[in-house]
Amino acid sequence: MLTDSKIDRAYYVLRLLQTKGIGQVKARQIIETCKRYFISLEEMFREIDNGALLPAIIMKYAQALKSKDEGLDKQWEQLAENQIDSIIYDEDDYPKSLLDVLKQSSPVILFYRGNWSILEKTSVGFCGSRNASEKGLDTARDCADQLTRKGINIISGYAKGVDMTVHISALAAGGVTTLVLAEGILNFKVKKEFLHNFDLNRTLIISEFLPASAWSVGHAMQRNTTICALSNLIILIEAHEKGGSFDAGKKCLAMGRPLFTPVYSGMPESAIGNRILLNEGAQGLMRSRLTGKADLRALNILFVDQKQTTCV
Repeated sequence: MLTDSKIDRAYYVLRLLQTKGIGQVKARQIIETCKRYFISLEEMFREIDNGALLPAIIMKYAQALKSKDEGLDKQWEQLAENQIDSIIYDEDDYPKSLLDVLKQSSPVILFYRGNWSILEKTSVGFCGSRNASEKGLDTARDCADQLTRKGINIISGYAKGVDMTVHISALAAGGVTTLVLAEGILNFKVKKEFLHNFDLNRTLIISEFLPASAWSVGHAMQRNTTICALSNLIILIEAHEKGGSFDAGKKCLAMGRPLFTPVYSGMPESAIGNRILLNEGAQGLMRSRLTGKADLRALNILFVDQKQTTCV
C-alpha cells in the first residue's frame, strides 16, 4: 500500500477532476474506491498507465485517466507561486458545515489563499444584487459593520454591489471576511476598490472550481450554494424575482438555514424578490428607531438591548 503526501494527493485529485467525464460525484466515488482497496491516488494513475486491472469504476474511465491535461503541471506551479493551498473533503480541516449540509455533493477539493482559520468563526453570509439601491448598500454596510465588531466572519461572493460592500466594511472595521469565487482561484485579482482595505491575514479566498476555469452562470449558482452552507445564516439585501441572489435565498431556505432580508418602506425594483422570500419563510430585518441602524437582535448572535423598531 502506498500513501500520498498531502501535497501529492491534492495534485492527483486535481488531475482526477480534470479528466474528461469525471465530475465531483465520480471523483468522490473513485477516491472512496481507492481508499477501500488501499490504493493511493498516485498508485492508481501509475497502475492504469501500466495496464493493470483495477476496480470497475476506475477501469470504466481508464482510457480517459491515462491522458493528462497539458496545462495541469503549469497550473500546479502557479498555485504554489501564488501561495494557494488546498483541502480535500476527507481531511480534518475541511469545513464540517459543507459535509453536514451538502453531504455527497460537497466540493471534493477547495483551493484557498489567505487565513483558513477564519472559517472557525461564526459566519454570516451576504448576497444581493450587483445593482442594489443606495438604501440597500447602506443597509449591507451597516449590517456588516455591526457583525464584524462582534467578531463575526462575513462571507460573500466577489461581485460589485453588495458583495464588495460587505467585504470592504468588514476589513475597514478591523474584522475578517471570506470571498467565495465563481471562477478558478488563479483568476483572482484584487479589485481596485478593494486595494485600500485588502489584508490577506484577515481575508480568506476560496474556490471549488478548477484553478484556471472561467466565471460562468453555473459556477455562480453553485458558489451561492457553498456560501449558504458555510454560513450560520444569510442576509439577503436585495434580490430581483429571478437571478442569482433570489436563487441563493431559495437555496438558503431549502437548506434550513435562517434567511433574513430587509423590510423596506417603498421597496425598490431591485428588491422585488425580498417580498417573495418573506412570504416563503425569510425573516424581516428591521431598523431601530432609536439608533437608525439595522436591528440585528433576531439573528440571535448579538447581545443588544431591546429597542423599538421600524422598517429599514
